[in-house]
Amino acid sequence: MMHCRFCNTPLSQVFLDLGAAPASNSFLKPGDLNAPETYYPLKLFVCPECFLVQVDEVKSSADIFSSEYVYFSSYSSTWLAHAKAYVEATLPRLGLGPDSLVMEVASNDGYLLQYVRQAGTPALGIEPTACTARAAREKGVETIEAFFGVALAERLAAEGRQADLIVGNNVLAHVPDINDFVGGLRIALKPGGLVNMEFPHLYRLVESAQFDTVYHEHFSYLSLSTVRRIFAAQGLRVFDCEELPTHGGSLRIHARAEDDPKAQDTPRLSALLDMERAAGMLGPAYYQGFQDRVERIKAELLGFLAEQTLARKKVAAYGAAAKGNTLLNFCGVKAGQVAFVCDASPHKQGLFLPGSRIPVLHPEAIGRERPDYVLILPWNIKNEIMEKLAFIRQWGGRFVTPIPSPEVL
Repeated sequence: MMHCRFCNTPLSQVFLDLGAAPASNSFLKPGDLNAPETYYPLKLFVCPECFLVQVDEVKSSADIFSSEYVYFSSYSSTWLAHAKAYVEATLPRLGLGPDSLVMEVASNDGYLLQYVRQAGTPALGIEPTACTARAAREKGVETIEAFFGVALAERLAAEGRQADLIVGNNVLAHVPDINDFVGGLRIALKPGGLVNMEFPHLYRLVESAQFDTVYHEHFSYLSLSTVRRIFAAQGLRVFDCEELPTHGGSLRIHARAEDDPKAQDTPRLSALLDMERAAGMLGPAYYQGFQDRVERIKAELLGFLAEQTLARKKVAAYGAAAKGNTLLNFCGVKAGQVAFVCDASPHKQGLFLPGSRIPVLHPEAIGRERPDYVLILPWNIKNEIMEKLAFIRQWGGRFVTPIPSPEVL
């Protein structure tokens, strides 16, 4: 029986079962198309004690975040703007400068720390994937190529490299041993320092049926209430929290050492905790019935695609995102139903989506092939994509978003 990765309680309540799927970022090369793919169960459980929603660890993080990892943060202008705005607001507010250290765990290709360096503040990235770490170094960002946890934090502390600010964007959900990870944050934090972590809010996932944000590299699905318990167990106090629009609705928590006098709960933290409690997130009933909502979205999307096939309409997709692979594989969509997917990242172009085996092309293919519909897979940045592809209106092309239900725009 699986046990909760935070509190070790036995798990039996299934929150969502998406069947089996290949790893969401395991893109295929042309030479792979005649070989079989490995599929892994994609099932979420909810802990009856701490209400951590979590996937069974059937594929190791070392396999997922390998040297062939294809997600580079810098190819989203929306995400770059988000990172830059955060840095420009946070460094002055905390009074950080040349004698400070900003550390980012899961720093990817240096998308955020490049702005820290530009501001004249020392920056250190921790990133396990070789290709993105290399890209960060090319931006001048010092990067340690390793997984973060207690062992690495102790090594850094012994070297006198504790941080005034530790940042982690969309990494807290990605770590299989969440206790070791958060314990490392406490050790790597300088006395008086601040931890900021951003992660998709489980409340938004449930309320908007964002099941496509479920994939093997997301080990945990987090509420503020549960995260606060996890941090408290490692000597960190979450004292403030912001709601953000990113990734369909995220939280940015602020944490300090539990004995830090600055770690005083803010009214907006209390309001968010009250909201989660009122919604029922601290009881098992809240996590029931989600499967039925997901099955309805699947039926609606397949119905739309079948209708376009019968009408001889061409459907393409934009954004070879992990969430798109979850959506397409759960729905059983194959090449033919969606002719191709375009993506701005050259690291994905020329490859094929895992499972569906839909080819990934350069965005210029949209203008050349003139599809009748463009299915926006990363719907969380639909405004950015619709602005970029506004020219499809010239031939009557229309956009489609799949979540919270298929909609033609």
